[in-house]
Amino acid sequence: MENIRILAINPGSTSTKIAVYNNTKSAFLKNIKHSADELAGFKSISDQYEFRKNFIIDELNNAGIGTDSLNAVIGRGGLVKPISSGVYEVNGRMLEDLKKGILGEHASNLGGLIAHDIAASVPSARAFIADPVVVDEMQDVARITGHPLFEKRSIFHALNHKAIGRIHAESIDSDYKDLNLIIAHLGGGISVGAHKKGKVIDVNNALDGEGPFSPERTGSLPSGCLARLCFSKKYSLDDVRKMITGKGGFMAYFNTNDAYEIELRARDGDPKAILIQDAMAYQIGKEIGAMSAVLKGRVHAIILTGGIAHNPVLVSYVKDMVSYIAPVFIYPGEDEMKALAMNVLMVLTGKIEPKEYR
Repeated sequence: MENIRILAINPGSTSTKIAVYNNTKSAFLKNIKHSADELAGFKSISDQYEFRKNFIIDELNNAGIGTDSLNAVIGRGGLVKPISSGVYEVNGRMLEDLKKGILGEHASNLGGLIAHDIAASVPSARAFIADPVVVDEMQDVARITGHPLFEKRSIFHALNHKAIGRIHAESIDSDYKDLNLIIAHLGGGISVGAHKKGKVIDVNNALDGEGPFSPERTGSLPSGCLARLCFSKKYSLDDVRKMITGKGGFMAYFNTNDAYEIELRARDGDPKAILIQDAMAYQIGKEIGAMSAVLKGRVHAIILTGGIAHNPVLVSYVKDMVSYIAPVFIYPGEDEMKALAMNVLMVLTGKIEPKEYR
């Protein structure tokens, strides 16, 4: 096989991860951290575009990697229209929807935009996204909310969910499409999904106020209290949106989105840190229990993944709540960079065809 060089870009709420692969071999990996203070200067996530892109270019240059050596650039998919799982080549429609934030603002929207911009400067390079956060495989009954003006939407960490599901299946000499799994991604946002035979038939909207709270998101809130707050004339729509996504969770309680800082404070005996961390673990366990009902109790495994899965105290709390349902497996961190690279490699080697975003 000829050498194919791929740049993978994964913008998260508090970091921008980049990796360069030569075929299947990782040649460079960098996690660029962004503090809350750094990001506070931007009015919107889209305003962070040049800031993050320049960081990426600088890191590549410092590593002696020229963008002209790239064959493809793949970004983590953002809040585009609901689409099926797969690899999509970035096109004009996608760029327009990412810039517009057609389904809302999220750091992952920057992935396709930055990938396109870098690839456009290299004549032989192409830009892609894979398994964006809006992958939609939900069963119809899961979309109903209780009022026809509201419909539940599928917005979750699809790339990591799918990648970890396949990795776990391979580890037990099985096929992802033959298993029923509950996968909980624990990061800046938290998503808990019911995977039935390769499809995520139900999952909390991890961006827009559903499920467990996280380091920077409120998760589900009491709707009556929220309605009264909205009409109190104390807060604008933008204030409330930021309260739900960006300034909720740990940010609201501690003015930091650093889960490791709260973990250390809890270890040192800080009663507030212990209580709030336990509450987050409690809500994660509770959501896993709900997804076990979705799968009618037929669950082969429960999987905890994402950065917060490194926290042994939180993991132990969740396991104590849910291990009666099915065996619990821990895959701390993320395998999203490799998943991005392997997805685009399958396209460039002709194993699969990229899908067209319409």
